[in-house]
Amino acid sequence: MPLEEADPVTPRPARNSSEPAPGAAEPVTATKSAAKPAVKSAVKPAVKPAAKPAKAPPAPRKEAARRTASRGVRPGAPLSDTDRGRLLAGGHHDPHSLLGAHPVRGGIAFRALRPYARAVTVLGKGLRAELHDDGDGLFSGVLPLRDIPEYTLLVTYDDTEIEIQDPYRFLPSLGDLDLYLIGEGRHEELWTALGARPMAHQGVTGTRFTVWAPNAQGVRVTGDFSYWDGTAHPMRSLGSSGVWELFLPGVGDGALYKFDIMRPDGSHTLRADPMAQRTEVPPANASIVTESHHVWRDEAWMARRAARPVHEAPFSVYEVHLASWRPRLTYRQLADQLPAYVKDLGFTHVEFLPVAEHPYGGSWGYQVTGFYAPTSRMGTPDDFRFLVDALHEAGIGVLVDWVPAHFPKDDWALARFDGRTLYEHEDPLRAEHPDWGTLEFDYGRKEVRNFLVANATYWCEEFHVDGLRVDAVASMLYLDYSREDGEWSPNEHGGRENLDAVAFLQEMNATVYRRCPGVVTVAEESTAWDGVTRPTDQGGLGFGLKWNMGWMHDSLGYVQHEPVHRKYHHSEMTFSMVYAYSENYVLPISHDEVVHGKRSLVSKMPGDWWQQRATHRAYLGFMWAHPGKQLLFMGQEFAQGAEWSEGHGPDWWLLDPSYSAESDHRGVRDLVRDLNAVYASEPALWERDTDPAGFSWIAGDAAEDNVFAFLRHDAKGTPLLSVSNFSPVVRAEYRLGVPDGPAAWQQVLNTDESRYGGGGVTNPDPLKPEPTPSHGRPLSLSLTLPPLATVWFRGV
Repeated sequence: MPLEEADPVTPRPARNSSEPAPGAAEPVTATKSAAKPAVKSAVKPAVKPAAKPAKAPPAPRKEAARRTASRGVRPGAPLSDTDRGRLLAGGHHDPHSLLGAHPVRGGIAFRALRPYARAVTVLGKGLRAELHDDGDGLFSGVLPLRDIPEYTLLVTYDDTEIEIQDPYRFLPSLGDLDLYLIGEGRHEELWTALGARPMAHQGVTGTRFTVWAPNAQGVRVTGDFSYWDGTAHPMRSLGSSGVWELFLPGVGDGALYKFDIMRPDGSHTLRADPMAQRTEVPPANASIVTESHHVWRDEAWMARRAARPVHEAPFSVYEVHLASWRPRLTYRQLADQLPAYVKDLGFTHVEFLPVAEHPYGGSWGYQVTGFYAPTSRMGTPDDFRFLVDALHEAGIGVLVDWVPAHFPKDDWALARFDGRTLYEHEDPLRAEHPDWGTLEFDYGRKEVRNFLVANATYWCEEFHVDGLRVDAVASMLYLDYSREDGEWSPNEHGGRENLDAVAFLQEMNATVYRRCPGVVTVAEESTAWDGVTRPTDQGGLGFGLKWNMGWMHDSLGYVQHEPVHRKYHHSEMTFSMVYAYSENYVLPISHDEVVHGKRSLVSKMPGDWWQQRATHRAYLGFMWAHPGKQLLFMGQEFAQGAEWSEGHGPDWWLLDPSYSAESDHRGVRDLVRDLNAVYASEPALWERDTDPAGFSWIAGDAAEDNVFAFLRHDAKGTPLLSVSNFSPVVRAEYRLGVPDGPAAWQQVLNTDESRYGGGGVTNPDPLKPEPTPSHGRPLSLSLTLPPLATVWFRGV
């Protein structure tokens, strides 16, 4: 049976596949035959099974058949000691020049490297020739042939025979254009060129393995298909590109693998594939060959998502740590629950904490080792695609946290990948991240920059995500970030800016926006760096949005004060409007604000339980009305009292009807639902988020009253009035100036409504403007302000 028509079986040792096999591996079973055996495995394990009886002499009939098969096979020219030593040690740059079939004087020379084999026979049409045993697993011979035939190898072990395609008869499976683009650092689809890619090559199915390791003396691919002995599978170097390649016939979807790299000093290191698109479940860390079979159903979503610029559209984000939102759920199980929950609450987007593979769950995904692989903790890459598809079907966009700022030092991952600094900077002052015990990328190296830029587009194109929230941008931008004098070196102009990181971020943003219409990039940037959301052609970094860390810090500081003291901190709530239009902002109440002793959002509020919930609700109302987009971390939508823990996730039991205070928490969640509903229906709250004409103060200086009142305007000028009273007293007949135009003002949201858990102090009837000047305006309203509440009024 020809190999390409066979049904290859990949053996799976019953052990941790992240480590080399000890030799007691289970052998592959194959059908014996005096002629052509049926194929049971495309690739023979290279480790000799342990505890086998001594090699017995072959049966007379079999020995005679071998002598017959070997007639006409002349010994091949022996390898030089240097070539032989380098090949067997895994340090040869061009094993294809030594192995496989090659024309020589007098015929065609065949050579195979099959450790622990008893015999290797060349099979072809009208051809059956046993090669000479050269020792150390090498077999060779010269056949009197004019041309290299189509052939396979019959490999005989102590108790089995298998027929395989010879990996060393294949031409390079990576094209010159790919190598050129890799060399230039401009391969925007790098994941299609590097890594493990199942494919058909020269009419044979298998997997192409490629890896960038320019400092390596040699590279071998090893995996469960070889019982984790890479001796038989050395890769070839593709010139000055630093790329190593090998096509392995018969290896396919689901195979485990790693790269065995000979460092410059001659030692070996076993590494996971930096480009792996699937990995084992941690703490195991082998890479897995994978190909997608998912059929997308989100064509309509993808076609319309670019119809409106994100800064002119509703954008309300529910931030989720997938592994703990509902612990132990798979991606597909999450797809049954998460879209319905988010849609019910009215959020327009979800944002996932990093989903790229990471060895330590306690890092929440922020220390990535598998930049191209969704974490296997919850399923396969196609399972993750299924979740994204389900969210799109529910009308919900998907953002993922992306971490190009640093990577961990695990000795099986990226750190000193091929024996020298490669992905990290060679300057120790720029390689070590001082805060997290990790390594920083060398953004000045074109191949590293290409690795990251392509990774950004990979998530958008392969998984249809709608945005990337880029973590720790400030740590990338400054050479002295968290460093003291003497711990950093200035740039070429004597400054503290990391010019390589600036260029990388500009290239990443420009590439993503060019290739992926409708996708938004969001910067977590905590300093006053100028132009984070300015286009790159105008000298900016090119992000679509930026987290407003200043607003978050100041506003949380304000509400944590006792009401009697808030008048002394009034500017903490108004200062954000001084710079609100300097960038395109997101207002984040993220995971970082509800962990590590910072307390949950409701627990930050002073006073008794009623006051805490009331202030929590008033704060959310203020946040949703403030210019900028909104982001709220899971659990805060129902006023969870405890800090978030990745070990158990949100306290869903608070919403159990049998819990005595369930209505308190459900009331807050009902408010969040209504905030999102009114927000989506009122263009004044989002259409001019980045236009100063979309905002005007009514009362920004009412410090003694703890009151904030402002107007939002849509593109047509239609106003919405937001009034927040952060004092615990009812303010009756409170007068506020309003613009001329609306005949009345109708309350559309009140965080003090009894159904939210409030006191029910409302303005149920439309309020008509009175010709009483106030706040510099000829007309004004007399209204009732509930205690610790935010009220919205629409002009009608």
